[in-house]
Amino acid sequence: MGEGERILIVGVLLALGLVASLAAGRLQLPGLVLVLGLGMLLGSDGLGLISFGDFEVARTAGIVALALILFEGGLTSGFNEIRPVLGVAASLAVLGTLGTAALTAFAAWAILDLPLHQAVLLGSTVAATDAAAVFAVLRGSTLRRRLARTLEGESGINDPVAVVLVLGCIEAIHDPHWGVWDAALLAVQSLGIGFAAGGVVACGAVYALKHIRLPSAGLYPVSSLAAAAIAFGAADALHGSGFLAVYITGLALGTAATPARRTIVTFHEGLAWLSQLGLFLLLGLLVFPAQLGDIALEGAAIAVATTVFARPAAAFLATLGAGFNWRERLVLGWAGLRGGVPIVLATFAVTEHIAGGTTIFNVVFFVVLLSTIVQGATIQPLARLLGVTSDEAAIPAPLVEPALLRRLGAETIQYPVRDGDAVVGAAVRELGLPREALLNVIVRGTRAIPPRGSTIIEAGDQLHVLVRQEAALDFRALLARWRSGPLELAERRRPMPRSRPSVTTVRPWDAADGDPSRPAGVAGRRVIEQLRTRRDEPGALVALDDGRFAITGALLAIGPAGELQAVARRRLSGASSASDRAWWREVVGALAR
Repeated sequence: MGEGERILIVGVLLALGLVASLAAGRLQLPGLVLVLGLGMLLGSDGLGLISFGDFEVARTAGIVALALILFEGGLTSGFNEIRPVLGVAASLAVLGTLGTAALTAFAAWAILDLPLHQAVLLGSTVAATDAAAVFAVLRGSTLRRRLARTLEGESGINDPVAVVLVLGCIEAIHDPHWGVWDAALLAVQSLGIGFAAGGVVACGAVYALKHIRLPSAGLYPVSSLAAAAIAFGAADALHGSGFLAVYITGLALGTAATPARRTIVTFHEGLAWLSQLGLFLLLGLLVFPAQLGDIALEGAAIAVATTVFARPAAAFLATLGAGFNWRERLVLGWAGLRGGVPIVLATFAVTEHIAGGTTIFNVVFFVVLLSTIVQGATIQPLARLLGVTSDEAAIPAPLVEPALLRRLGAETIQYPVRDGDAVVGAAVRELGLPREALLNVIVRGTRAIPPRGSTIIEAGDQLHVLVRQEAALDFRALLARWRSGPLELAERRRPMPRSRPSVTTVRPWDAADGDPSRPAGVAGRRVIEQLRTRRDEPGALVALDDGRFAITGALLAIGPAGELQAVARRRLSGASSASDRAWWREVVGALAR
């Protein structure tokens, strides 16, 4: 088979995955279930069109896909969204996963008559909720925001916990002397290294994105993808949790005010969907449906034990004192969807040559399939029945199409107003928005409010701000003032020029002068304030540290305000295009103030 045929097959498979996802919406089923079924249909036990049974390849591909999905989950959430529920999400991720694993292991030991270690391995494998499945369900739900964010945070944190449990069980099976203290040491080492590696890479990535201006907006997703790969690879090479490291890096980049943030998020959303479709197609190909009949009853019993008893019981215990009522805790227990993560972890039992590894894989697949179908289809109806839904989406979609904005050189920033923020009670006119930014809309509950200068900001508002990309770096300082104040900065006192010489510096801009859109210095003088930024081509009006001003762009002119204004008027009179005339009028007006 040539390269063209292989690429054609990949394209057809992805197209079929999209069709399956669309059909799932009409059938009120989780889309990934039909994609999984599509893989089974095309595999060896189905139509036999694709023969695949390489667990090693599936394990490697699954790990890469899960890393990309977790990174996107952290990126779209951001720490500000997760922080209010971080404690309960961590409790669910650790205590909930341990409790689910223990209760499921007991069921596997009783139903399948497995040895203790193999039973614990099976319980640990199905204990983790799946980020891809949870994110897919939440995007179409109206769960209360706190519930949705708790589930989102848990699904990102519990994967590393489940991986540690599975690896510990495998070690205990291979080495009879491997005990509880070894397991505790493995957990501390894996999670500690993962946390440290993720934190270091996150800090470096955020610093680089904020201080290094890339020549094209398309390079920013490359940099974020590099950060994700470095975080996962560094943690894994140091025998830590790459999943935890990549999730922390995603959270940090999702929280920081970096340039082209919407471009980065959109790219990783597409990459995560590609990972989800590819992962579930691959796992479907890996399963032989003919083998599932032998464990159908046992698998169904373990699925019921996990979803109906183990997970809800563990969730109730893990959320004690977290401020949820019994109805919300019931939904948290029922919403622990299984998906690709348990199936990928189940490949470990096969690749590590565990006795009964194939049986464990088939049981896990059966549990995941039933769990995803039943729970995925009933979460929203159950939440409505219990009265824990709201009128807004659990994960709001962006109000503006980002591709159009990027082509226009801008991006949108969503700012959630919290209790205690300095902007609470302030009017829109008092926000201090620069000329390069515009407040598009205020989302208040279920209403979209067109902002006026007199509109008062309230806690709970979502401010959607349109910002020119060249001003995105400076805009983060304004966002920090919106949080902690003061909103009004003391007026900058510009130094008086030492003399008033005629404007002798009027020459073409040279590449050695730097970036004409945002110059840090001009002719050896430091820029202390950027007064205007030209939009149709590179150029700016800036104030210098010696009291003079400078016009940058195709032309460089330096001098006192009055004489630069005369230069701008002469340019205005000779301007041949509407954009030139608009720019020189803007310069004249700014220098007249």
